[in-house]
Amino acid sequence: MQPVGPYRFTEALGVCQVGTAWWAVDGQDRLVTVALLEGAAATDVAWRQAFGNAANAMAQAPGGQRYVNADLDAAQPWVAYPSEEGMGAQRLFQTLGMDLHPPEAQATVLIPATDAITSPPRPVSGAPTSGSPTPTSGPPHLPWAMHATGQQPIVHVPQQPAPQLAVPSTPVPAPADSPPADPFADPTRRIQPSAAGAGTARSGAALWLAVAALVLGILAGVGAVGVATAVGDEAGDAAPATAFPVDDPVRPGLSPWANAAPSSPQERALAAAGPSLVFFEAVFTGYLRDRATNALVRPTPITFSRRCTGFVVDPDGHALTSSSCVRPGEEYARRIALDTVARMLVREGKLAENQVENYLNTNLDRTLFTGVDQGTEPATQLFAQLNEAKGNVTEDPAIGGQVVSAQTEETGNVALVKLNRNGLPAVGLDTGARVSQSGHLLVLGFATTDADFRTATYRPRTMSVKIAGTGRRGDVSMWRIGEDLGNTSYGGIAIDPAGRVIGMLDQDLARPDRANRVVLPASAFTGLLGEAGVKAEPGETDRLYRSGLDAYFTGRYATAADQLAAVARQVPDNRLAEAYRQNADSRGQLEGEPASAPAWAWWLLAGAGGPLLILLALLVVLNARRRP
Repeated sequence: MQPVGPYRFTEALGVCQVGTAWWAVDGQDRLVTVALLEGAAATDVAWRQAFGNAANAMAQAPGGQRYVNADLDAAQPWVAYPSEEGMGAQRLFQTLGMDLHPPEAQATVLIPATDAITSPPRPVSGAPTSGSPTPTSGPPHLPWAMHATGQQPIVHVPQQPAPQLAVPSTPVPAPADSPPADPFADPTRRIQPSAAGAGTARSGAALWLAVAALVLGILAGVGAVGVATAVGDEAGDAAPATAFPVDDPVRPGLSPWANAAPSSPQERALAAAGPSLVFFEAVFTGYLRDRATNALVRPTPITFSRRCTGFVVDPDGHALTSSSCVRPGEEYARRIALDTVARMLVREGKLAENQVENYLNTNLDRTLFTGVDQGTEPATQLFAQLNEAKGNVTEDPAIGGQVVSAQTEETGNVALVKLNRNGLPAVGLDTGARVSQSGHLLVLGFATTDADFRTATYRPRTMSVKIAGTGRRGDVSMWRIGEDLGNTSYGGIAIDPAGRVIGMLDQDLARPDRANRVVLPASAFTGLLGEAGVKAEPGETDRLYRSGLDAYFTGRYATAADQLAAVARQVPDNRLAEAYRQNADSRGQLEGEPASAPAWAWWLLAGAGGPLLILLALLVVLNARRRP
């Protein structure tokens, strides 16, 4: 697909007589919709002006549809809209009075030649048919639920007059010296006498024509009744849809349609696994003591937090993550606490920045990190967030949790956590996945681009990573990968095309920077889960969610909308269910679904066919007997 401006087209969402509405991504892989004026309309001055005026009127109307980029002077003018605010490209064509059709209808919808455009676009529905139509004020917000992961700049356009979307056509009067035509002025005799026998032949032909018309009329009537009933059964008593729904768009955190090609296997896998992803923040509070004297290194408690990713494995709220995050080893926790003290000394001017590493190495073996009393464990608090997370959140929407059991770093480094909420979206495990050592893995974990650690926002991020080699951790084999998804991605997941977990991201303990470049296979979880008596499998609503996704990706939008709406009601934490429900509603209105006639209509048609054939045979016999 040919790029337009800074965008790469991915899929046509609809075509009309004057152009195409596209899905596209920008340089940062953020999803937009682009309205592209094409063909003869792109070379017609009136159409180009109406196209630009309509875009500006939509942007300037109160509560209107803003666009993020446009080139109205291009050979093919285009306007780009952010996907999180609805399908702006489609609304622009609708403002011009154009009805979009599915992309497969493009061959018959696009205007074939320049002379096919004889006037500017027809007015918007509801506008007067003559004069300048008044632009709609406050067009309804169209929640196409494809939300980009970042904010996009608003392009401010200068104030312009209302778009002239229609020009009244004035009939051309006849020349003044031309008398009106008289249909009776021709003296030629118009009714000629028929030859002998012609009346009989014509009456026979007329009889045949009457019979044929009768048969076709009855058949057409029965067919129309069947089709009308089929449509009525599908749509119920609701009036035909004339506008898109106005549901508030959701923020699911993960937008599979923006992280992968629309309707690709990658999007389906991310949509299936995404709701189970969890952001963890573990907060540790304790005291650093001198190992020899038990004296406090600092009189005040030392608090630090660890942030990472995890995933829910059953509807009861059991989740898996990295032990290094939620229950680090004593030496590792002591090093983090000592580093926290060193940073305090730097801020107080008692230690230079370049002396921090030496301070850690010198005091690591001389200190202990304990609770309030000597010999006790530091206090630990654990919080989880789904979809989109912020640091330092301890109240709603954060969910409390406790560590059930945890492996040491040397024996696996996997921890089992119980969250204080049931009915959470869960993901399935694929413990027997076979992965080529030279292949790629689709990984998913929380990450942030914010510089301020205290108030950073974390969202799920995905990446296709290449397997760089293998290794072992205790009795567990593991894969090493060539990229780090982000410093809070450990505990994240690698998934198969069905959206099941085949591995968990973790830190590479052999690296000095402990980069998140290791994937532990799902078979490493089974022992930990079995010891805790946890059966890791999706629940009933998870299976309904996946059924709704299957319906959505196979074009059965009505079924998808019903099933995903049920999931969204039962599991509000699964925001992707509501997002895809909105997608299904929008696509269903755009593309439609074929309706089949009910069985009784076909029986009625077959039953009517027999008597009609008998009647036709009788008329033929009677007509033959009347001939001389």
